[in-house]
Amino acid sequence: MINDTYVECLVKKKTGTGLLLLRILSVMLTVVFVLIGLIIWPALIIGALTGIAAYFIYLNSDLEYEYLYLDKEITIDKVLAKTRRKKVTKFDVQRMEILAPMNSYHLSDYKNRTAKTYDYSSGEAKQPEVRYVMFYEGGQKIILEPNMELVKAIKNVAPRKVFTD
Repeated sequence: MINDTYVECLVKKKTGTGLLLLRILSVMLTVVFVLIGLIIWPALIIGALTGIAAYFIYLNSDLEYEYLYLDKEITIDKVLAKTRRKKVTKFDVQRMEILAPMNSYHLSDYKNRTAKTYDYSSGEAKQPEVRYVMFYEGGQKIILEPNMELVKAIKNVAPRKVFTD
């Protein structure tokens, strides 16, 4: 009998003010150019192009990350506007160096390390801090916002690498 643990967690990314303004501006431009296009035909083409741009801006401004833990692997997917799913990356828990809360003293040894940072969290600091940092294979620093069920599932597989402070 195989005992695989399956945990999933969904985290909504905070939409930045600039992206919200861009979204509103693109919709307004679309409406204006379509209305002008009813009188002057070439403006209708510009209205269609700004409409397409508004659609893609909307997709990328309403973003969620889904963490899936199954069979010692963490898979991260990007959910665009609750309609489209894109696979982002996959991590093997055995190749992870450490997983600890963002302000943990366990991460002090990793402070001066130069690593490429990937942020798959909501992007906002909360009180108390719920984001975790994972160092993966020496060259990657991944910021996550897992729930406690996901952290416990990873800790069951790699107890010496996961800290909850």
